[in-house]
Amino acid sequence: QVQLEQSGGGLVQAGGSLRLSCASSLRTFSTFGVAWFRQTPGKEREPVAAQNWGEGNTYYADSVKGRFSLSRDNAKNTVYLQMNSLKPEDTAIYYCAASRLLTNVRDGATPQGHEYSSWGQGTQVTVSS
Repeated sequence: QVQLEQSGGGLVQAGGSLRLSCASSLRTFSTFGVAWFRQTPGKEREPVAAQNWGEGNTYYADSVKGRFSLSRDNAKNTVYLQMNSLKPEDTAIYYCAASRLLTNVRDGATPQGHEYSSWGQGTQVTVSS
């Protein structure tokens, strides 16, 4: 497992942007598959974006395609979620997740929470209309 520390989030008006950060305690974080999930009260946690380790193959939920972007800075051992054109329905608690050598992003597959061994503490994103 790896310790993940999230930052960012907050309150923004519809149409605005936010960037979430997820910093790792390990210098070898580049060897981890990473993902962002979100959850709202009464609903199951859903994947938003995910990326395999060592390659650029990235998954995005249909609801965020073209608006959200997952990126990594391996020198800082940090993964980001850039969120643009935010909508009220994006309001949720967002979690980053990681698992070493994970390559679950492939055509036709939806990343699952149980595939990740480490989780961040979660951060609230609220989008007002």
